[in-house]
Amino acid sequence: LTTGASKNSCNADVPPIDFLLLKGDANAEAIEDEVREDLEAVGFTVNSRFLNKNDFNRDRAAGDFGLSFSETWGSPYDPHSYVSAWEAEDNANHRALVNMTVPASREELLRMIEDVLQEQDRNERRKKWKAIHEYYHRQAVMLPLWGRRIVAIINSRLTGYESGHQQFDFPVHRLVPVSGSDTVTISPGALTGRFETVGNLDPHTYNPNEFFSNNWVYEGLVSYGEGGQIVPSLAESWTVEDTPDGGSKYTFQLRANVLFHDGAPWNCQAAKLNLDHILAGALRTPVWHGWYGVPKYLKDWQCTDIDNDMELVMTTSVKYYPFLQELTFIRPLRFLSPNAFAEGPNSDPYTANSCERGWGTLESDDGTTVVCAGISNITGTGPFAYDSRVTSILTTGDFDETSVDDEVVFKRNDNYWGQPPGIATLKVVRYNSAQDIEAALLDGSLDVMWGDGVLPARAVTDIDDRDDTNLQVFYGDDIQNVLLLLNTGRPPLDDINVRKTIVHAIQKNRFIDKELGGYLDAVDNVFPRDMPYCDVDLTPRWDYDIEKAILLSCASDDDSSVSAVNAAENSNTLALGLGLGIPCFIMFVVAAMYVKKSRDLEAKLVTSNSAVQA
Repeated sequence: LTTGASKNSCNADVPPIDFLLLKGDANAEAIEDEVREDLEAVGFTVNSRFLNKNDFNRDRAAGDFGLSFSETWGSPYDPHSYVSAWEAEDNANHRALVNMTVPASREELLRMIEDVLQEQDRNERRKKWKAIHEYYHRQAVMLPLWGRRIVAIINSRLTGYESGHQQFDFPVHRLVPVSGSDTVTISPGALTGRFETVGNLDPHTYNPNEFFSNNWVYEGLVSYGEGGQIVPSLAESWTVEDTPDGGSKYTFQLRANVLFHDGAPWNCQAAKLNLDHILAGALRTPVWHGWYGVPKYLKDWQCTDIDNDMELVMTTSVKYYPFLQELTFIRPLRFLSPNAFAEGPNSDPYTANSCERGWGTLESDDGTTVVCAGISNITGTGPFAYDSRVTSILTTGDFDETSVDDEVVFKRNDNYWGQPPGIATLKVVRYNSAQDIEAALLDGSLDVMWGDGVLPARAVTDIDDRDDTNLQVFYGDDIQNVLLLLNTGRPPLDDINVRKTIVHAIQKNRFIDKELGGYLDAVDNVFPRDMPYCDVDLTPRWDYDIEKAILLSCASDDDSSVSAVNAAENSNTLALGLGLGIPCFIMFVVAAMYVKKSRDLEAKLVTSNSAVQA
C-alpha cells in the first residue's frame, strides 16, 4: 500500500519510506493507516508492506525495512538482555543502529552495554544505565508508543485466573473448570499476533517455536515470579560464592522426584546433557545463543554429588549480576528429556546436537563444528504434555505456501511435581481472523483468548462493556513497551533530521485513543519505568510537535532554523544539568527564530498541499 503527498511538497525529493508490518497483528493493522496519514501530512511517501511471520523476520534480520513496529521484551529481559541482543547481526535493532550520528556509534554503545552488565556497584550501575538510555535516545532511532498489556478473555465457567509475569507467560494450568467439560479451548497471543503454529516445540531453538507452548511443556532451574522474584522450579535452592579469578560459583540443589513426560528422571546428568548441547561450540556466539549473558559468561557446569546426582554447579568467568534472572527465560535454557535427544541420552553435542536441523552445521572460529540434529520427541517436565496436532497448508496472496496448525492438543501432566492442572485437555485453536475469534468467544465455542494482538483493542473493550455475555475480561499491568523502530541503515532514515521529523509528526495519543480501546497508555521511554534502572527522564522529548516537524522537513540543509530546533532540544538537556538561567536565555533566542520560521514553512507546506487538492 503506497500513499504520498504532492511532488511540490517539502519532502518531494526524499526517497519513499518502507514501512514493514506483521500480518496478523491486530493492533498494527488498526493503526498503520494512522501513522501513514501523519507522515503524509509532512510530505513523506510511505510504502506499507504486510508480511507473514517468516518473511517479516527475514527482512528485519537483513535490515530490509525503514520503519517497523517493535517492542521491548518485558520482564525478565528488560533492559539488560534486550540491549545485549543488539550485538547480534540478525537483530533488527543492530541493523537500525548502524548509522548513528557522529560522534556516536553502534560499537561504542555496545561497549557501554557490556561494561554495565559487569558493574557490581549499584550506584555506578545506575549512572551507567542512564548514560546508555541517553546515548540511544538522542539518536531518534526508537519512538516509544504505548505500554503493552496482556489481556485475557475467559469464559465464566473457568475460575482461577492469575496474570503471567513475563511476555507469553499464560498460566492456563491454574484455571479450573467449575462447570462443563474439563477440555478447554484457547486462542493464545503468538509471535504472529494471532496464533498460526507452535513450531517444532523444541526448547533449544527459536522461531517458529512459540514461547507460550514451550512454557507449558518445558521448565528451567528457576522461574520469574511476582515483583521480579527468582522462584525455585527444577532447582529447589541455590547458593552463590565468589571465585578467586573474579567470577561466581552457583551451586543448585535440584528438585527430587521429578519425572519427564516420558518417565525419565530429572537429575544432574539430565541437566548437564542439556547444557552441553545448548552451549556447544558456535552456539555460544551472538548469532545463536550468545545474544544474552549466560552463554557468554558461563565457563563450566558440573555434577558434583556422585551419590544422588542432584547437585549442579555452574561457574561464570565474571561477576554477572543478571545471571539468575536470565535462567528464568523461556528459551533456550529449558530442559528436554535425555530420551528426546536425536541419539538418546548418549547424543554427542557436536555430532548430534539438539539444535534445529535447519540450522545445519555450525563452524566456530577455532574450526570446531556442531551438527544440528534436532530432537526426536517433545518431552519436558511442565504441567502440560504435548499430545497431537492437525496441520494444513495455507496459500498466501503471493502464492507462497506455509504450514499452520489448525489445532494442537496438550494433555494434563498427572505426575507434575507442582499442582497438576484442573484442565485435562487443552486445545489450541487457529482462527483465520480476529472477527472469527470474537464470534467464537461470544458463542461459547472458544473458552479463552489470552495475549496481546489477538483481537483489536477496541474489540476487547467492546466485549468488556457488554452485559449479555458470560465472558470475563482481565487486563494485566504494562509488561513491555511498543516502539516504532527507525532504521538508520536505510535512506532516508540515515538522516537524523528525517528521523526527528518522523517522531515529531506522529500523533500517538490520537491513534491510541481512537484505535486501541482506551486501556493502553502512551509512553515516553523505550523501557517501562518499573524495569530495573529504567526510571529516567530523557530529553529531548520525542512527542508530537507539528511545528518542529514542518521546520525540520521543509527547511533547506543550510537553513539556520534546523540548527535552531536542534539547539532548542539540546538546551533542554543542558537545563537539567546547569539550572535554568543560561539555557532559558538560549531557548528564548531560539524560540524567536523558531516561531517566525515555522510560520513561513507551515504556509509553504499548506500551499503545496493545497495544490494537490486543487
